[in-house]
Amino acid sequence: MKSQFLHVALIGKYQAQGSRSALEHIADFLLTQGCKVALETDTARNTGLTQFPTLDGPAIGAHCDLALVVGGDGTMLGIGRQLARYGVPVVGINQGRLGFITDIAFEDYQASLGPMLRGEFEEDRRWMMQAQVMRQGECVFSATAMNDVVVNRGATSGMVELRVEVDGRFVANQRADGLIIASPTGSTAYALSAGGPLLHPSISGWVLVPIAPHTLSNRPIVLSDSGEVVIELVAGGNASANFDMHSLASLMRGDRIVVRRSAHQMRFLHPKGWSYFDTLRKKLHWNTGGGGTA
Repeated sequence: MKSQFLHVALIGKYQAQGSRSALEHIADFLLTQGCKVALETDTARNTGLTQFPTLDGPAIGAHCDLALVVGGDGTMLGIGRQLARYGVPVVGINQGRLGFITDIAFEDYQASLGPMLRGEFEEDRRWMMQAQVMRQGECVFSATAMNDVVVNRGATSGMVELRVEVDGRFVANQRADGLIIASPTGSTAYALSAGGPLLHPSISGWVLVPIAPHTLSNRPIVLSDSGEVVIELVAGGNASANFDMHSLASLMRGDRIVVRRSAHQMRFLHPKGWSYFDTLRKKLHWNTGGGGTA
């Protein structure tokens, strides 16, 4: 039975040792399954692989049926921000440690990927976040995020004071090292390290997590993602806003970071029988019920 995905793009973490060999093996496997293979432009340039056509992010979105990411969650986040608007589904093959969203181990890719190409998979859709930095009523920076939007104090400065509004209603003025707005996908990233809860990806919500708050009663809170969250920098120098820890905007007093749910979802495909709880158990080394850890 031939693949349901006729044109597949390969995106790799080309800095990783053995990435060229891994990409070649996967590309050859895709060819045996009847797929047409293309390499993402930067992946091809940095690995030196020249035997396949190359496409940039928008071209992958326009022409490919599937994107196959070989690397880690960071690689997935990078391409995910580009592809979400096109609705191209993404599969993650992990090189190294198990990822939360690149969940197929490289050594298992043939056994997992073969049935998926034939239509045997679980689909997992996740909303992206859209953020703007507003300064005196004008947008000075805009970015899309899959994990989180983070407002941080400067490296050499003290706490920042932040005014938080949800759907136009005042919530609180918070003094802390910063504040995280995380999606369910991002709830297992920086937000988790800062003491936030895990959000199941089926929940249409965000978690608002203070970073080292001045007041111990300032706790994380789960919000609906259907509204608007605004963080205003009231006081504090050298503060910045980060979007998936990738894009960076320097902030001035009075700047307002406006976060809304994006119009686009990321489409993740997982092997049949995949469970979010299996991923948590393996990644977080939870007790499996038999006295040991995964």
